[in-house]
Amino acid sequence: MRRTRILTAVLALAAGLLAGTPPALAAPASAKAVIAADTYTWKNARIDGGGFVPGIVFNRSEKNLAYARTDIGGAYRWVESSKTWTPLLDSVGWNDWGHTGVVSLASDSVDPDKVYAAVGTYTNSWDPGSGAVLRSADRGASWQKADLPFKLGGNMPGRGMGERLAVDPNRNSVLYLGAPSGKGLWRSTDSGVSWSQVTGFPNVGNYVQDPTDTSGYASDNQGIAWVTFDESTGSSGSATQTVYVGVADKDNAVYRSTDAGATWSRLPGQPTGYLSHKGVLDATNGYLYLAYSDKGGPYDGGKGQLWRYATRTGTWTNISPVAEADTYYGFSGLTVDRQHPGTVMATAYSSWWPDTQLFRSTDSGGTWTKAWDYTSYPNRSNRFTMDVSSAPWLTFGANPSPPEQSPKLGWMTEALEIDPFNSARMMYGTGATVYGTENLTNWDSGSQFTIKPMVQGLEETAVNDLASPPSGAPLLSALGDIGGFRHTDLTKVPPMMYTSPNFTSTTSLDYAESTPNTVVRAGNLDSGPHIAFSTDNGANWFAGTDPSGVSGGGTVASASDGSRFVWSPAGTGVQYTTGFGTSWSASSGIPAGAIVESDRVDPKTFYGFKSGKFYVSSDGGATFTASAASGLPGGDSVRFKALSGTKGDVWLAGGASDGAYGLWHSTDGGATFAKLPGIEEADTIGFGKAAPAASYQTLYASAKIGGVRGIFRSTDKGVSWTRINDDAHQWGWTGAAITGDPRVYGRVYVSTNGRGIVYGDTAGTPDDGGGGGGGSGACSVTYGITSQWSGGFQGDVKLTNTGASAWDGWTLNWSFADGQRITQLWNAEYTQSGAAVTAKNVSWNGKVAAGSSVSFGFTGSWSGANSEPAAFKLGEQSCAVS
Repeated sequence: MRRTRILTAVLALAAGLLAGTPPALAAPASAKAVIAADTYTWKNARIDGGGFVPGIVFNRSEKNLAYARTDIGGAYRWVESSKTWTPLLDSVGWNDWGHTGVVSLASDSVDPDKVYAAVGTYTNSWDPGSGAVLRSADRGASWQKADLPFKLGGNMPGRGMGERLAVDPNRNSVLYLGAPSGKGLWRSTDSGVSWSQVTGFPNVGNYVQDPTDTSGYASDNQGIAWVTFDESTGSSGSATQTVYVGVADKDNAVYRSTDAGATWSRLPGQPTGYLSHKGVLDATNGYLYLAYSDKGGPYDGGKGQLWRYATRTGTWTNISPVAEADTYYGFSGLTVDRQHPGTVMATAYSSWWPDTQLFRSTDSGGTWTKAWDYTSYPNRSNRFTMDVSSAPWLTFGANPSPPEQSPKLGWMTEALEIDPFNSARMMYGTGATVYGTENLTNWDSGSQFTIKPMVQGLEETAVNDLASPPSGAPLLSALGDIGGFRHTDLTKVPPMMYTSPNFTSTTSLDYAESTPNTVVRAGNLDSGPHIAFSTDNGANWFAGTDPSGVSGGGTVASASDGSRFVWSPAGTGVQYTTGFGTSWSASSGIPAGAIVESDRVDPKTFYGFKSGKFYVSSDGGATFTASAASGLPGGDSVRFKALSGTKGDVWLAGGASDGAYGLWHSTDGGATFAKLPGIEEADTIGFGKAAPAASYQTLYASAKIGGVRGIFRSTDKGVSWTRINDDAHQWGWTGAAITGDPRVYGRVYVSTNGRGIVYGDTAGTPDDGGGGGGGSGACSVTYGITSQWSGGFQGDVKLTNTGASAWDGWTLNWSFADGQRITQLWNAEYTQSGAAVTAKNVSWNGKVAAGSSVSFGFTGSWSGANSEPAAFKLGEQSCAVS
């Protein structure tokens, strides 16, 4: 499941989207970024999880203090009062995007306010920056950085091993860090401010996943895997004497120092033939537990063992819960119950089918029980129940046959921790979420314990595309690994990702501008179709038919009326179809791999871009012609979109530091483009509802303007720009997609590469979770008939903001049941189509504070009956009626 996540990031990097730090271009004197001119509130569109959590760390001296690390989505701290996670690395900026990959994390038990993170995403050329150790004295609220002279690999093979970073539990100014790529063991003696290599450490590791991989991804030496202190060999203020280090070397996996790191030696008698993923020490009983696998993980591993080393006698004991011959997986997750140190748990991290396995021993590994076992194959007996009601998509819409179950216990389960202060609480990470239980000790009494997602606030999806249609759901997403979602309420977890088919990653999506119920998406699937269609705004889907040669999703575009589609899949050239993709024809005049989009007005006009050339089709995608437009970016790091409501209005963003880079605008369907002055870099462009009194839609971009990188907004067609994020909210790389909301002025949806879908609201935007003006329960309506006569009547409507945030603009909808018609309306603008009425604010009454009301009146005609409307909606949200 998580392999596609790597490919998502890798493909973006290979395309140059994540290029290094480009030199700043000289901006015209007139260009100026207006910093923090608007106050935005930033939140995640809730998905809850969605990515691999390879590490969970509990502080050993303070109750309820825990952290989680992710491979590309930063680090999080547990908030006990709300049972949620809070993100800690949103301040990582564009130039340091690699620092959103966290390869290890350490919480200081001497001073619990201190926390450290070893960051860096790739050790090969995909990440141009070096690694760093971040240190915080306020539990991750703010950070200082120590740059390292080598790279770290938060998203590299072996990232589930660890922890590679450790704080001396007796002298907390001393830290150790295990490095990859043959860089060895490193130490800091000044609380992470400076680092130096431990020159006496004898082994830098030698294990690589695939020596033939020329990219350097799978062929890098996985290096030093973990560091563990024996706290019983030191005293407060003095360095711990005995330190154990795990090395990615199957013949020499464990080393020890007994003189506080001055000298090191291979631990005698140790098992060979395996990699030690974890080393967890129980100082009370004098045992070092080790989880072994024949591979580095997190995807692979066919054999494994568990061992116990007696630190006082030097005795090794194989405590594997099953015979090696019966394993088809490696062991990795490993934890000791600090309240009852004889209790040990481990995971079969690479048991993909039929499920992962959890093992538990209450006698220091002498005997074990399993979380599930067979009664008579393929039937299972579980010691647990699973409740995924808070994130129901974790079933993946599956209905498997035994012995598989849905939802699964997980996969890639390399993080496993029992709360050191609460034996009943355990958390573990998977490739999609954090699961946990608060009645774990039921395991030992023979009753079932309950596993639930413990992941709220931890958003870890990689976002490939976003769309906000003018009606229906306010947000549709294309995501890596879990496909994507239809959000009808941004504050709630959608019940299911897109299904029928389930793409592992959705690469592109589009809707028909004039008929937004028609939606198309393209994506990756190991075996099956790569394109799907919906006629109900993305609620339900059916698969299209692939033309010959398709190997991946590519980009796809819908005609403005949904009558036809153009698709540029991986593996073959651009294709077009009428109807819903039952057959496809090759487009001519456009190269394979081009990015395709549609005109939002003319259903027969489509656009394409490839390697500096813009292409136009006026016959529904059958033929394309290269535009004469010049000066566009030469590479393929480009995003472009056409504006709704105006034919031929196209905006194009992209480029690279070694050539053209910025934002271009065409008003003649791509025949010519004008480069906007003062924009040094731009990587995405999107549109949202026009500002009050503005005649043109609001522009949003991830860009560099006036020397400042950020998320920018323009309400005057790109003449001036306002930065709407701040340095605390940067989210690393935001170059995949951006879109405003066509129904809510100021709302913008931003893609991230591992922090999910971030959305921002200006101070005046209603935080309704939906598509405009008040959420469910955030508004109430009083409707009254003040006068009635034969054939006519007068009515008043009072609309109250019952939410917590002010509104900046409102739209109220209702329907008359008896054919009434409005003849005149005051204090609002209105339209009526059949029974349906839409009333909108006028210029002077659009702002409605929380708790305040706005009223308007009207006269109308009636015949036969004049019943009052039963329901009112503010945008897409229902209002209480009184």
